[in-house]
Amino acid sequence: MAAVEGTQTEKWMLIGKNGWLGGMLIELLKVGNKNFVLADSRTQNRESIAAELDEHQPTHVLNASGQTGRPNVDWCESHQAEALRSNVIGAMNVADLCEERGIHHTLYATGCIFEYDATHPIGGPGFTEEDTPNFDGSFYSKTKGFLEEMLKSYSTTMVLRVRMPISDDLAPRNFITKIVRYDRVVNVPNSMTVLTEMMPASVAMAEAKLTGIYNFCNPGAVSHNEILDMYREIVDPSFTYENFTIEEQNKILEAKRSNNELDATKLMAALAECGVHINEIHEACRLCIGRMREGLIAEHGNNYHNTLPKKLSQM
Repeated sequence: MAAVEGTQTEKWMLIGKNGWLGGMLIELLKVGNKNFVLADSRTQNRESIAAELDEHQPTHVLNASGQTGRPNVDWCESHQAEALRSNVIGAMNVADLCEERGIHHTLYATGCIFEYDATHPIGGPGFTEEDTPNFDGSFYSKTKGFLEEMLKSYSTTMVLRVRMPISDDLAPRNFITKIVRYDRVVNVPNSMTVLTEMMPASVAMAEAKLTGIYNFCNPGAVSHNEILDMYREIVDPSFTYENFTIEEQNKILEAKRSNNELDATKLMAALAECGVHINEIHEACRLCIGRMREGLIAEHGNNYHNTLPKKLSQM
């Protein structure tokens, strides 16, 4: 487990202040009483990012910017230049500028760069940080795989492979919100990132100035059906869903989707050294959905059910 040396007083800079993860990081930095600033520049504007780094002289940079596309990664198929500017050129700019200045840099990246194969079948060994990406079924994933290989050259960068992020609320980008709204879902076990547990862990890892690549998911793999069954049990007893195959799913999407399990061995060793505990993915999801229900009751009362997301076909 590599770390960047340094003893100067901490100062943090967050890039991606307007994003979903960025908003969570702002709250965590406040709660942690961190000295931090919010970057204004777009990452593809190298000179502007450099000027902000030189003005504020942070010891830690958290880069939660990037373009997954709206409403989903299919957007990247028809907006490839824009996706490259943000996800590759911008990310490289930040890593390179931080390297020049000896600043620790954390990039919230993706683990959607692998798919199950003969060596890593469902239920078999997960992909490690040393494995070469094998999924290029979407332009988004293809570029992220290229980026990760280049980032290995930067000694002050930590790359966190986030997958299918889950939050305690029904935010639009929450993986649970997405699949609740679908009329049909595939049923494949996947590594996923429960953000309530993992985002504080990322700050602890950054504070320790760890570097290199980490599979940033709760240990284990959970299927779509398992999550939806928990949602029905805890949040909405009237909820129903149907399955379809990956082949059927591919026919209605612009780009294929990654399905994989990432090995958590390296991450768990790092978190143990940082004094951080995270739950296995099934337990993490159950706790998360329980907090979701509590939040709904707190906001809407016990009759919250008419506020729940509707199927896309009912919109």
